[in-house]
Amino acid sequence: MVDETSGRLGAALGSLLGRAQDALGLKKPVVPVVRLFGAIAPEQKPGRINIQSAAPLLEKAFKMKRAQAVAIVINSPGGSPVQSRLVSNRIRQLADQHRKRALIFVEDVAASGGYFIAVAGDEIIADPSSIVGSIGVIFAGFGFEEAIAKIGIKRRIHTAGKNKSMLDPFVAEKKADVDRLKIFETDIHKVFIDHVKMHRGSKLKAKDDKLFTGEWWTAVRGLELGLVDALGDMHSELQKRYGEDVKLVPVKAKRPLFTLPSFGFSSQSGSMGADIIGAVEERALWSRFGL
Repeated sequence: MVDETSGRLGAALGSLLGRAQDALGLKKPVVPVVRLFGAIAPEQKPGRINIQSAAPLLEKAFKMKRAQAVAIVINSPGGSPVQSRLVSNRIRQLADQHRKRALIFVEDVAASGGYFIAVAGDEIIADPSSIVGSIGVIFAGFGFEEAIAKIGIKRRIHTAGKNKSMLDPFVAEKKADVDRLKIFETDIHKVFIDHVKMHRGSKLKAKDDKLFTGEWWTAVRGLELGLVDALGDMHSELQKRYGEDVKLVPVKAKRPLFTLPSFGFSSQSGSMGADIIGAVEERALWSRFGL
């Protein structure tokens, strides 16, 4: 009689625990989701991707024991080659360490540094209209020498080292400076190309002189070239792979408990001008892709 009662009690507790797990979503397959949105730059501010902001989110996602895989959503026009490489390498290191697949989902754009990050994934899935590629290096600046001459301003600059004022925007451009810049860009371009080849390998379906010119494509064309693995969206793809009851867990940065009000000014000398230039440069990155 005691054994029968114990058996019924155990069954009831098991049923109750099962219902509680169902209610909490504990039995459902889980996929953590990390969103990487914005230009890639070392500055610590909203709308920036860098290793300092991305690493804690990626580490938390890959450490989830019940995770079937990790979904990483990328929406970036590019930016710093160093930060791109650091984030990309960290994704691959964590995926290998925790033996979880890193599934990359491209939204509007994963171009230049955004694509650099994306190739670290086991698969790249993009919307048919997503923009991918732009495997190249760009350096852009301004020339103000004629403007300051018109308003009667003379540039005074003193350096130790003849190349210290290379590409000064207030003096005429020098061929020697441009030649040195081309070497700099070529070195970084090679790092980019080697990174893509290492991660995409035999998936690439076109020659170097097609893939690595800095050109960008829609994901439809990117699929033909081997730059992406499939066309689709995150929710549909994850439901197809892990079932309709798959639980997506957004992994977000913690917000500070208290923040001081801001009116768009900084106490640091000259920072407002730097912020304006940074905003213009970021806008230029997105506008290259019609965004």
